[in-house]
Amino acid sequence: MNSASELDPRELRALLQFYAESGVEWLVEDEPVDRFAQFAAQKAAHAAARANAAQRPAASAPETMPAAPQSGTPAAAATRTAPRAAVSMAGAASSGQNDVAVPDGEAVSAARFAADSARSLSELQAALEAFNGCNLKNGARSTVFASGSPASGIMVVGPMPNADDDRDGVAFSGRQGQLLDRMLGAIGLSRETVLLTNIIPWRPPGNRMPSPAELEICRPFLERQLALAEPRHLLLLGNFPARFFLGGTGTIHSMRGSWQTIQVGGRSVDALATLHPHELLAAPANKTLAWQDLLAFQKRITAAKA
Repeated sequence: MNSASELDPRELRALLQFYAESGVEWLVEDEPVDRFAQFAAQKAAHAAARANAAQRPAASAPETMPAAPQSGTPAAAATRTAPRAAVSMAGAASSGQNDVAVPDGEAVSAARFAADSARSLSELQAALEAFNGCNLKNGARSTVFASGSPASGIMVVGPMPNADDDRDGVAFSGRQGQLLDRMLGAIGLSRETVLLTNIIPWRPPGNRMPSPAELEICRPFLERQLALAEPRHLLLLGNFPARFFLGGTGTIHSMRGSWQTIQVGGRSVDALATLHPHELLAAPANKTLAWQDLLAFQKRITAAKA
């Protein structure tokens, strides 16, 4: 096996291109690391720490318990208002974990308050960037907010940022974004004339699907974004956005190509689901189906302008 130092610039460029197309994002570590062994050791250490913690109160329990704070005192107020999410975070820190536990319903309430307080898209972006109640933010490089213009009344909604989006901080970057640009251009649109956004603003680790709790924490920001942008037509890209807005558990192939009227922020909005650019890159034969959907989308928005 040749080392990188033995390759000429052309060969090195070809090798890096191969890695990029294969999905490699980081080149780290001079020597291989057994991550499974590391995880097993961390799990054993965590179990031992919990066992010690469970035994410690029994060995050192005082003869009398301290009196509980009386109602109305500052200590009692602090006890009542301390978020359970903060307790979870403290527990993770004390056990040596770097990941913050997923916040509970209080994080959803905080997200709702932050989102509803925004009176413009720029204020909503600032609120989202300042919000730290979702653990997805801890593993992401960027908070990927909407881009483009809401003036056309058209919003294109994807599932979540990918590696390119996370790196650039812009929705629909990289090869998928280039394909989406061509798709929009084919029906007379562009990323500058529509509003591009994702349901989830932070890239989940390893591009995994967000958990139900993470989705509920992000939901208020998307709903407020829709209320502020006031779109008349939604183009939903892929399974996740289609299920989010249209409901059900079907695949994009069963939900695509059919207009649906949904209620968003007390308003009726026409929505059409189609395949995500990622799915078209993986299976180019599906481009015929996507083209049919795009023509249906173009026909509807043209009729709305007439």
